[in-house]
Amino acid sequence: MSITIKDVAKKAGVAPSTVSRVISDSSTISEETKKKVRKVMDELGYHLNLNARILVQKSSQTIGIVMKNSTSASLLNPVFPEFLNGISDYCSKQDFSICLTSGASEEEIFQDTVKIVRGKKVDGMIVMYSKKDDKVVPYLLESGIPFVVIGKPAYETNRIMYVDNDNVLAAKEATDYLLSLGHKRIGFISGDPRFEVSKSRFNGYRESLNENNIDMKGGYVKNFLIDQSEQGKQVVRELMSLPVPPTALLVTDDSHALFVLLVLREMKLKVPEDVSVLAFNNTVMSKLASPPLTSVNIQTYHLGNEAARGLIDLIKHPDMVKKSVIIPTTIEERESCLAYTEKNEPD
Repeated sequence: MSITIKDVAKKAGVAPSTVSRVISDSSTISEETKKKVRKVMDELGYHLNLNARILVQKSSQTIGIVMKNSTSASLLNPVFPEFLNGISDYCSKQDFSICLTSGASEEEIFQDTVKIVRGKKVDGMIVMYSKKDDKVVPYLLESGIPFVVIGKPAYETNRIMYVDNDNVLAAKEATDYLLSLGHKRIGFISGDPRFEVSKSRFNGYRESLNENNIDMKGGYVKNFLIDQSEQGKQVVRELMSLPVPPTALLVTDDSHALFVLLVLREMKLKVPEDVSVLAFNNTVMSKLASPPLTSVNIQTYHLGNEAARGLIDLIKHPDMVKKSVIIPTTIEERESCLAYTEKNEPD
């Protein structure tokens, strides 16, 4: 015989309606009462009949996640599992499941997003990126489904809820850090420049140089796609083979920074003795790199957690004001940066 809400209410000494509100994590119920009711639920072995709940509420109790790249590429990027961990932790507490988009190209990911939304498989979507000329966000706006973007939207920010870092400030502080070590020739390497995060971090780099009256050399600014290794090798070699090469490199994510370390090693250049490297995202890769990377901690878990929190709030309260959440960043100092000396200054 299955345990019902009435059984839980009787043993806990509360009304069945109170048990229902505890299950939905209502703010009208005290934490003390919630703990008492949940303890009784555990003791009796009460489990939600999710299928019945979905039919009654006309809700899938599922959140869709639109990935930046194909499934295989996303899972190889160490920042994605950290985002996913933050999202899934909050969803689990709210009895929501997650559903990932699939597809090997931007168009396939978009078509899968359309299929998920039209099939009413999810109650809302989290878009893991922000990019100009993207088809996903305009479609979600048009469809009316609740969604949250991780990253500052490229447009219509007043209509879109988003969670982000202040990437301009973070890159400015990272560049200021390299300047404080005596570096004046600082190169900048990013991934796909179409993404807003790349643009914002470049703007912060440029802002720091301008404020310190340092000319930004065009040849010092490069980008390459992480899955195009030959292009990446060429970019790093061109940069470090300049007549006056940079003494420090600001790289916009740990994955690109690890690749840069590999090419520098092939060129017989030592980090940080010959060139300092400062990265972003502070993933586990930054700690395991050789040498360990100084990296900007963007608090990936909290970005994902806040995105899930905001979306579920929006699902439960569709008329709420769209808000943005900015997560602070810090620089985690490790061994890839060193104070500049003039020993390698060209004659």
